[in-house]
Amino acid sequence: MRPGDVGALELVRHGRIEVQGRLVDASNATLFGSISHEGVRAEAVYKPIRGERPLWDFPDGTLAGREVASYLVSEATGWGLVPPTALRDGPFGPGMVQLWVDVEPEADLVDVIAPDEVQPGWRRVLEAHDRFGDPAVLAHADHPSMRLLAVLDVVLNNADRKGGHVLHAKDGAVYGVDHGICLHHEDKLRTVLWGWIGEELPEQVAEVLTVLRERLAGDLGGALAEHLTRKEIRATEDRISRLLETGVFPQPSGDWPAIPWPAF
Repeated sequence: MRPGDVGALELVRHGRIEVQGRLVDASNATLFGSISHEGVRAEAVYKPIRGERPLWDFPDGTLAGREVASYLVSEATGWGLVPPTALRDGPFGPGMVQLWVDVEPEADLVDVIAPDEVQPGWRRVLEAHDRFGDPAVLAHADHPSMRLLAVLDVVLNNADRKGGHVLHAKDGAVYGVDHGICLHHEDKLRTVLWGWIGEELPEQVAEVLTVLRERLAGDLGGALAEHLTRKEIRATEDRISRLLETGVFPQPSGDWPAIPWPAF
């Protein structure tokens, strides 16, 4: 099953979870397994709340709740950039369950490469040196869905958009994952998707953001209130208002690191 398939969210919400292993590179407990419901079976990620490490700068709510809130915001845009995600009970207690995305091998959308290897259609983000002292460039694809993902990250105030959190699915779709440290009321945007600084937002974005802001004062805001503070919801409205006012991709403020470390 693919994230965009009909019934994917129903599967994530109500399917039987069978844990098969743990993703050892994750900083919090991240379990991999299968999920099945009414004859449909798929792979999924399960992050139990009891496996979360407390973060001093995200003291409210849970990381799992922020993952679900990020999914709700993504769905409200209609862009489908976050795989189906739910907060529910599991083998190790309540946690976040998200449909697994099968990625296209050798089709990375973010990479660190030599300066002369940056291909047409890619955006340079940062020039540096690798661990051997050779010149290197952090770059990402200039993909339409990546532009929308960069806008979504501004709205979500994503504090940890690593290159490995951008997935190019086998069906060609683009997804963002790992949204546990998003939606803080203080500006914390850290991302590798800085390739469009100062450029105008895609044409359809303003209309979507206007509707999104209205929904934050209504049904969407009510749904987010289960996972976020009122101050965080208001700050989300403020970020949308700033985007609509400027009409361009923002630039780093310089008040905090603009790119997460490590970048992948």
